[in-house]
Amino acid sequence: MKDTDWKVGTLDGFNDILYGGFGIFESHEEIEILWEESEKSRKDLGLIATKEFYENKIRKGKPFNIELVRQKLKDLTEGKGQTLFEILVEIIESHRNIILKLD
Repeated sequence: MKDTDWKVGTLDGFNDILYGGFGIFESHEEIEILWEESEKSRKDLGLIATKEFYENKIRKGKPFNIELVRQKLKDLTEGKGQTLFEILVEIIESHRNIILKLD
């Protein structure tokens, strides 16, 4: 998304961008992402931020699937769910053409 002011507002939107064709790389082109200060991001996007993320979705209601969000929040608080950091890593790693390096 180089040289654009468009912002990704959802995890689904972030995933879509990683398919390519929206900016500086094309679909299925092999790329490498270097996530600088990833340990800071792991902390910043950890349990507290993820809990707030789900609680905000529950407060907003539609268009979110509130039951699903409540389940994800429950899983998170019981130690079975993923943090936002883990979700983002999983999204990136689901794209075979992308190599993620955490720095």
